[in-house]
Amino acid sequence: MIPSYDILIVGSGLYGATFAHEANKCGLRCLVIEKRSHLGGNVYCEEVEGIHVHKYGAHIFHTSNESVWNFVNSIVSFNRYTNSPIANYKGELYNLPFNMNTFYQMWGVKTPREAQVIIEVQRQEALDLMRSQGHWEPTNLEEQALILVGKDIYEKLIKGYTEKQWGRSCVDLPAFIIKRLPVRLTFDNNYFNDCYQGIPIGGYNNLIQGLLSGIDTRVNSDFFENRAYWESLAHQIVYTGPIDQYYEYQFGHLQYRTVRFESEIYDVPNFQGNAVINYTGKEIPYTRIIEHKHFELFGNDINRIGKTVVTKEYSMEWQPGMEPYYPVNDTRNNEIHAKYRHLAEKEEHVIFGGRLAEYKYYDMAPVIERALNDARTFIKER
Repeated sequence: MIPSYDILIVGSGLYGATFAHEANKCGLRCLVIEKRSHLGGNVYCEEVEGIHVHKYGAHIFHTSNESVWNFVNSIVSFNRYTNSPIANYKGELYNLPFNMNTFYQMWGVKTPREAQVIIEVQRQEALDLMRSQGHWEPTNLEEQALILVGKDIYEKLIKGYTEKQWGRSCVDLPAFIIKRLPVRLTFDNNYFNDCYQGIPIGGYNNLIQGLLSGIDTRVNSDFFENRAYWESLAHQIVYTGPIDQYYEYQFGHLQYRTVRFESEIYDVPNFQGNAVINYTGKEIPYTRIIEHKHFELFGNDINRIGKTVVTKEYSMEWQPGMEPYYPVNDTRNNEIHAKYRHLAEKEEHVIFGGRLAEYKYYDMAPVIERALNDARTFIKER
């Protein structure tokens, strides 16, 4: 059989859609297949009551890479959304990331020096306790967090949230999970340090549709249900699914954390006043509440739509058949992944890319950058 396409792209998320876009620009015939009933992977938005609901969790685009920013804006214009989440600890509200607003809310301090003194005293207490127990390096996440920011911030804003995220006590989690915790001695609630951030105007579906314009796509098409057929359609495969599934789990399943979403429509124009509120107390079962309209409506425009959609997120242990979200990059999983990666590196006609295929957590901008680089390298070397 003569292949119908130059490239088969398995998965229509940001990596697959970006790779297809670049290849199509150079005249390569691409087919993108997607096992879900819609394109876009996890950035897909569902329109509910005129609101673009981030169906698979909140996605906020941010980058300091000007070429990536210019690239996505060449597809669709982005708005001015700035991520400024709030933490709710037993009814107390704190600004995130940790900054002078947070420290004023926690201790009543008004100057950077006052905040520094309190944090340093608590950090030193944690260091002294750790050393009195006979070790000079943190042995778990709790110790790591305490020597970075002290007990008040840890106990109110880190401990419960982290334990819900990972389903384990902080003393049972490795220290490397929290390598650093940024402390800003300014009154700045902007969560990201990047030069650019925003949301595509009209939602992420517009970005995906723009990337895949003029490219053949098929939804409800599972690569593994008819693998030989799909492989026969193209000279080259770009695979963005789970790498262990590609190799039929011969070294075992890689593990993930997953998320369950509970969405509700409220008959009010504004439920919580912010897009993202984290619930950091362990007694609250969900990790955060997302109010989707705040990603695209600002100021009094929020009242233009009389209803609102909110989503509670529950972090869970992943089981086969569930949606994989966050790789568990511990020793066991990294060793298994290394075996799969060794097989992948020998493939001459398959490119593995994206969060699942690389078993790596990616923000959106880096995955687009990776896809652009991989596509341009492939095109150059053809």
